[in-house]
Amino acid sequence: MISFIICLALLIGGYFVYGKVVENTFAPDDRETPAVKMNDGVDYVVLPQWKLFLVQLLNIAGLGPIFGALQGALWGPAVFLWITFGTILAGGVHDFFSGMMSERNEGASISEISGIYLGGFMKNVMRVFSVVLLIMVGTVFAVGPAGLIVTLFSNNGVTGLMATTLFWLVIILAYYFIATFLSIDKIIGKVYPVFGICLIVMAAGVAVGIFLNPDYTIPEIWSSFSNMHPAGTPVWSFMFITVACGAISGFHATQSPLMARCMKSERQGRFVFYGAMVCEGVIALIWAAAGCSVYEVTGGLSTGLQAILANGQSAAIYDVCAKTMGGVGIALAMVGVIVCPITSGDTAFRSARLVLADWMKLEQAGFKNRLLLCVPVLGVGAFLGVGNCLGFIDYTVIWRYFSWTNQTLAMIVLWAASMYLFYDKKNYWITAVPATFMSAVSATYFVLAPECLGRLVNTYADGKLTAYNTLVAYPVGVAVAALFLGVFLYTIKKRKVSPQYETLRR
Repeated sequence: MISFIICLALLIGGYFVYGKVVENTFAPDDRETPAVKMNDGVDYVVLPQWKLFLVQLLNIAGLGPIFGALQGALWGPAVFLWITFGTILAGGVHDFFSGMMSERNEGASISEISGIYLGGFMKNVMRVFSVVLLIMVGTVFAVGPAGLIVTLFSNNGVTGLMATTLFWLVIILAYYFIATFLSIDKIIGKVYPVFGICLIVMAAGVAVGIFLNPDYTIPEIWSSFSNMHPAGTPVWSFMFITVACGAISGFHATQSPLMARCMKSERQGRFVFYGAMVCEGVIALIWAAAGCSVYEVTGGLSTGLQAILANGQSAAIYDVCAKTMGGVGIALAMVGVIVCPITSGDTAFRSARLVLADWMKLEQAGFKNRLLLCVPVLGVGAFLGVGNCLGFIDYTVIWRYFSWTNQTLAMIVLWAASMYLFYDKKNYWITAVPATFMSAVSATYFVLAPECLGRLVNTYADGKLTAYNTLVAYPVGVAVAALFLGVFLYTIKKRKVSPQYETLRR
């Protein structure tokens, strides 16, 4: 429990100390923001700072810091370190710069920002990456809540049509269409702050439930610093990919421009972007602690947590809430883990609409252009979601592809931020170091993961994975990270003498 408290204190202190360093590096000023000079009543709308924070938190959180943290707890309390230092040194930095770079570029989507600082090729890569990621996130955040609703109804003796996943999925997707289409202040600006508070209250309730129950003890990092995953899955880099939204997530870069278009002042950036990420890190830390303390450990392995996760992520969340808070926990699970991810799903589809709008140069003030993009985007999400319900598309596979795509997107955004800081004559190492780290994470996972190259390099017997080929994957990950850092350093050396340097610097 001591190590948990230390990590919690580091997270909170990180906002005030390192968050201030990050803010000073960017140097916000009093220039007119996009929300003020480009107000269109749809996507560019000034919102108060407290709403910006809560909406940003809800947009980036959803199921991520809960599902990811519970799965990350399979590796044991070592996950606390990744959540803590990942949030402070990488996730908060990533979210702050993705939001503030958008703000400095008239609220542009992250794909367009990447094109400005990394070139046309990366712009197109990021356009595709962003749209694919956002649709996958929207689908995951539709299927997950639908499954939890069914779990809740089934546990309370309700059966039939009203308890089927497909029924609730259709309801959620219908809501997604409305929220994606309407102006940001109609639904998001009004109800999201309430649900953001619910998400925080639910995490606090889980924490209090653990502390007050003598049967639950949060293990110390120093006494359980080993790989506790029952399947023997390597910590590097699977844990760093699995615990995405609770440490660093490329999905956040797609959400930050939504609030960058609603800020009245640049000086709100640290509280809105870095602060929301720290809050999400705290939520993830609490849920990881729940996974490590509530369930049985056998032979140094997280067998109890593995067993409950085998019933589905929704069932695991329901179980944690019920064990730590009783009936109150079930009610909070319904609000916090059903409504909150739904609100992240709709902003995922909304962001996909805006990425496509920036890509195709379609203004979004009019109804016609918004419908032109909303229909196909929601159509693909509906196909994936219904496909999962009918059994011909595996939800867990979508989640695994989302995880790798997500962290690769974060890597690209950090390299774009490094180029931005280079052009602005600022300390680019503050983003280049986590960019290098995430490059190693993504490359290693791509080699080892079964859904990527793992089928070619790992050892299988009777169709089952028996050993990960880390002797190949680890050096490849390090080599790719070193290569990317070398390319970055070479590029900034060459660009110092190019006309583009002075243009972008201004």
